[in-house]
Amino acid sequence: MWKEKNNSLVREYKFADFVSAFAFLNKVAELSEIHQHHPTILNTYNFVRLELNTHDEGGIVTDKDRELSADIDKIKV
Repeated sequence: MWKEKNNSLVREYKFADFVSAFAFLNKVAELSEIHQHHPTILNTYNFVRLELNTHDEGGIVTDKDRELSADIDKIKV
């Protein structure tokens, strides 16, 4: 579940292994290019943390972030 924290939408994921986490991140990258909006990504082995905010709007949460997060939620995890 996405949480709004410090002017960002944040979601954390745990996967079975690094390969699964990276496969998920590849799908996130494809969606990010489609949306022309890119998350901050932290990946350590099977852990992924995504943060979304709109830098052009002063680093706040906007509809761009909500739209991308909704599409990321459609990725089969």
